[in-house]
Amino acid sequence: MPMRIGLLGGTFNPIHSCHLYIAEQTCERLDFDRVLFIPSSAPPHKSSDSLAPASHRFAMVQQAIVPYPKFHISDIEIRFPQTSYTYDTIDRLYQELDSDVELFFLIGLDAFLEIASWKQAQALLQVCHFVVLSRPAHRFTELPALPLLPSMPLDVLHALDEGQREQLVVSTSQTSTITLLALPPCDISASTIRQHLRAGWPVSHWLPASVESYIIQHRLYDMPVR
Repeated sequence: MPMRIGLLGGTFNPIHSCHLYIAEQTCERLDFDRVLFIPSSAPPHKSSDSLAPASHRFAMVQQAIVPYPKFHISDIEIRFPQTSYTYDTIDRLYQELDSDVELFFLIGLDAFLEIASWKQAQALLQVCHFVVLSRPAHRFTELPALPLLPSMPLDVLHALDEGQREQLVVSTSQTSTITLLALPPCDISASTIRQHLRAGWPVSHWLPASVESYIIQHRLYDMPVR
């Protein structure tokens, strides 16, 4: 059997409890052998303002995943200084990993609704599996409006939105699928965490203790002097 690897990319600016929750839930429900965290270098859809250096974001992810044996980290995007496009990352991963793997790209529904604007979006949907995770303020019934996707039953999408069903799997090619996965809400904003850090307000309920200590030690996000 091929190794099933979930890919969780992002700026992780900083990594927080919701990232870890998503990784735990998807790993358990989809029977992943491994979840690979991929901190981005220069994400194409986000401003670099207030973005901590990649070396610090990588180190924070390393600290956060220590208690989780199935969680690993890759520097594949940080090694390439140019803008990080998902299609290029997937291509490089296939070159670097064991050939007997299945890759599952984890993405929030809000971001997936913009996939038509991604580099080589149609090809990307053919080369790896996607796992689309429920997000507050967005509904799976928005998906049929996207031109790149296969047909999906509206009644099942509605059931996902209403919490009456947990997942739906549809094929995008002979070897690739999209899994829609409804998870209990976990709405933590990294931007809110950064705002609280700048104001000197507590964030321990949102961050792993090791990450909070790292931020304090390296004075990230313009923290006030204590």
